[in-house]
Amino acid sequence: MSIPSDPLTAVTHSNPYPYYAHLVEHRPIYRDTTSGLWVASSANAVSAVLTSTICRVRPLAEPVPSALLGSPAASIFRHLVRMNDGEAHCPFKQAITCALHSLDARSVTEQCDIWADFLLREHQESRSIQGFAFNLPVYVIASLLGIPQDKLYHTALWVSDFVRCIAPASSTEQIERGKLAAGHLFDLFHTLLQTHTDRASSNLLMALKLQAQDIRCEDRDTIVANSIGFLSQAYEATAGLIGNTIVALATHHHAYEQVRSNPTYLSLIIEEVLRYDPPIQNTRRFLAQDGYIAGQKMQVGDTVLVVLAAANRDPDINPHSERFEAIRDQRRMFTFGAGPHICPGQTLAAIIAQSGIRRLLAAGFAPEHLTCNVTYRPSANARIALLVPPDGK
Repeated sequence: MSIPSDPLTAVTHSNPYPYYAHLVEHRPIYRDTTSGLWVASSANAVSAVLTSTICRVRPLAEPVPSALLGSPAASIFRHLVRMNDGEAHCPFKQAITCALHSLDARSVTEQCDIWADFLLREHQESRSIQGFAFNLPVYVIASLLGIPQDKLYHTALWVSDFVRCIAPASSTEQIERGKLAAGHLFDLFHTLLQTHTDRASSNLLMALKLQAQDIRCEDRDTIVANSIGFLSQAYEATAGLIGNTIVALATHHHAYEQVRSNPTYLSLIIEEVLRYDPPIQNTRRFLAQDGYIAGQKMQVGDTVLVVLAAANRDPDINPHSERFEAIRDQRRMFTFGAGPHICPGQTLAAIIAQSGIRRLLAAGFAPEHLTCNVTYRPSANARIALLVPPDGK
């Protein structure tokens, strides 16, 4: 079997994990001369980068990608908390976390089941779960935000285009489509924000608005952008979690049998998939000043590729890390980051994925049939298994 040529191509390789293990053991942090990137792979190096005070989530000279400037996509991007540091980040990050924590798990699960059943009916003819996996997180979170049912279909299309637009190495066509989609999303959420004006409106958008008011943030563009951020951040991560979990169930037969005999076991499987074959494989950090990270001298302007998936497999933090163990003592992972930019959406993503997979299995989708022709969606960051039955139906 071939091995990946570099950490970027590893993301969509059929099995990148022996390559990641080699990096962790032999090159925990190094300068890649071909790409010009620093690469951090071990748990120690990844943690050092993600918690470093001299690293930023965007280059100092380019807080917004230049290709987006002058468009609604830029307006959304520049207000996203996950794309800001310091005073522009901390207070509103707390507002986002509190808004997510206000969600009732039972109500979220009910929404997941409703939309999973709806989307399964929509995709019944094709018997393909690709559209199901990508649309489910959008339909669920959009409903939680208060978007009406008749807007969900177009919202999912717009989120898809917007996510591709802001991804690394997006094409000119994808950027232009994403700019248009961002405009539609921006208008939709501003309209929603004007509509939901009273505290009796019980949805995630209103919860974020109230949390923003508590920190004296009245800027509507910030509230709108980060509401859209709920959708864009969940889109690929949750679709990947659904697809990669199906692959795990097909590959690890003992896990599948345990789920069949006890459906509640699925939540443990999903937790291990988040470590073992995570949907988000890497992220980036940018040096804001000269300094040392994990013993390496770096300079302002340097870029670090942070290989989260490799760190998850570091035996120093997860003994027998190559094993798939649903019941694992003190499981540690970097899938959702670490430090000030750790993503607060892990619980929500896991609930949506669990509901979707449970419904798929109940509808008769067999993991071993879905994984006969596994490919991965082209991406520099996200590992998303695309599953199609052998007969394409």
